[in-house]
Formats: sequence, C-alpha cells, structure tokens
Amino acid sequence: MAGKGGATPSTYSPSPTTQKTKSLSFGNDDVLRPDDREWHQCRPAFFQIGVVAAAAGSAYADFGSTKVIVSVFGPRESKKAMMYSDIGRLNCNVSYTTFATPVRGQGSDHKEFSSMLHKALEGAIILETFPKTTVDVFALVLESGGSDLPVVISCASLALADAGIMMYDLVTSVSVSFLGKNLVLDPTLEEESYQDGSLILTWMPSRNKVTQLTITGEWSTPKINEGMKICMDACSKFSQIMKSCLKGLDSALEEEDSNVD
Repeated sequence: MAGKGGATPSTYSPSPTTQKTKSLSFGNDDVLRPDDREWHQCRPAFFQIGVVAAAAGSAYADFGSTKVIVSVFGPRESKKAMMYSDIGRLNCNVSYTTFATPVRGQGSDHKEFSSMLHKALEGAIILETFPKTTVDVFALVLESGGSDLPVVISCASLALADAGIMMYDLVTSVSVSFLGKNLVLDPTLEEESYQDGSLILTWMPSRNKVTQLTITGEWSTPKINEGMKICMDACSKFSQIMKSCLKGLDSALEEEDSNVD
C-alpha cells in the first residue's frame, strides 16, 4: 500500500461514556452495547485519502474493526461506454480479502454489494462530465466488523472525490439495526447477528437527497422515520469529517456529544 504525499487522515472519536456492564440484552434502554457505546452512537472513525499511488484516487476507512480500502481508476476509454453518447459509465466491484471474516479463506467478490454500491454512487456522480469513458471503483474489505456496506459507500465517495470525479455532493452512508425495541446505530458484526431488521441510508447531506434506502425485516412507518432521522444526523457528522479530509486539514475530531438524538 503506497501512499501519496500530503494526505492528512481525519478521525472521529465519540466522547467517553460511563463504564457499565457489557450485555447482549438489547431490550433494556439503560444498558450499553457490548463495546460500551450508547444506542445512537457511532464507532470511532478514521478516513485517509491518497493511499494507493497507482490509482487516480483512493481512500481508506476504519470504523472500529471494519476496515476498507477503495481505489478509483479512470475515466478511461471503454468499448462498453461507447454505447452511451452523452454520459460516462460507472463500474463498481466490492470484494473481501481471505482474512476479512472470522472464517478464513472465504474472500470473494460480493455481487450484491457491488450492485448496491453502484446504485448508491450513480446518482451523485455527474456522468456527463466524462462521456464515452468508464470510471472503475474497486472496494476491498480488509476486515469485516459490521456495517460493511455503509463504510464501503462512504469510503468510495471519498476516493471518487480524491480522483477528481465531478460529483453533486459527497455520499455518506450509515445503518441502524432493529434489536429488541431499540434502534442501534452503526452496528457491529455481533450486533448484526442478533438484529430483527436493518435500515441502510445513503445520503447526500448538502443536497438533502437520499440516493439509496435499503430496509430488511418488519418496520412500522414511525420506526422507519426514526431510523432515517438517526442515520441522517450521523451522515451529516461524517460528511464534515470527509470534507476536512479532502481539504487536507489536521482534523482529529472529538465530539462533545456523539449521540444522535
């Protein structure tokens, strides 16, 4: 992994919470999560751009034990893109390393995530700015620790911006899990294994526009609205960190209040 010079990492660290007994009992509002976060609190996040010298743009994201690297190549001429006279073509691929999951040796391409990444990004990219050419986005999950797809989407958006691809806005993504009666923001792999449902929101904060919404399980309309509000608030925070990263600012962010109310 070769890095480009001058790229300054940006981090997000939630404020410390009162130490309580860890528990997997998700029905109690007073109990913290296994990693001591509160229900609407994200994991510490780290972003860095320019991490792959051979790519047109690249980014690395670290959300707790979820670690992702994304490389962007192009725009470059493509026979497939020749079918489109006025707009460019976006190609996305998401894969896992053989050591990404607890079961070793199962690294592979993830077709469903690749399709969802494409859908999440396509609406944010100004495809008219690179007609008859293709931009390739390759996302590699180095370690799977939960909420993998939202981290991949946010990291890919940052890599596209690093590559100079014209976009309407940065794309940020966060998920919530339905656990008992609680909505849990940015769930870990362990929490996802207990979830009754999940909601993944992909959002362009500056334009206040959702590019993708994925819901699994049974949700009431009020719970969907609550989950979307929680995700939007978290996306807004991450958007500011990502913008600071692109500006090369030395921005290690300590939130006084990392909860999303």
